[in-house]
Amino acid sequence: MKTQGKYYSVDSGLRECRLASSSSDIGHILENIVYLELLRRGYKVNIGKLAEKEVDFVAENADGITYYQVSASVLDENTRRRELEPLQKIPDHHPKLLLTLDEIPRSANFDGIRQIHVVDWLLSQ
Repeated sequence: MKTQGKYYSVDSGLRECRLASSSSDIGHILENIVYLELLRRGYKVNIGKLAEKEVDFVAENADGITYYQVSASVLDENTRRRELEPLQKIPDHHPKLLLTLDEIPRSANFDGIRQIHVVDWLLSQ
C-alpha cells in the first residue's frame, strides 16, 4: 500500500466558493468531516492506494491502524461493492470501517468490515 496526496478544507464554505458549483457533493463533504474528526482525535491520517483501489483513510495512533471508507450511501449494490473492495483486499487484520449516512442495523458487517452511521461514529468519542 502506498499513499497519495489529497486536500481537505477546514472551512467547507470556502470550498464551495472556490468550486463555484451549484450542486453539493455530500460524499466529498462527508469525507472532509471524517478527515477533520480523525485529526481532532489525534490520528496521523493518510490516503491509501492499493493497486488501482483507494482507501479513503489510513488512520494511525498509539493503539494501531484503522482503515476507513466514507460514502454517503452504499444501498446500491455497485456502490457497496466499489467501497468494500479496497478494504477487502488489505491483507492484515486491523479494523476496517465503512462510514455512511444509510439507516442500517447496528450489527451491519461485511466479512469483518463494520458499517457504521457516520453520526453514530462522530458521537462515539
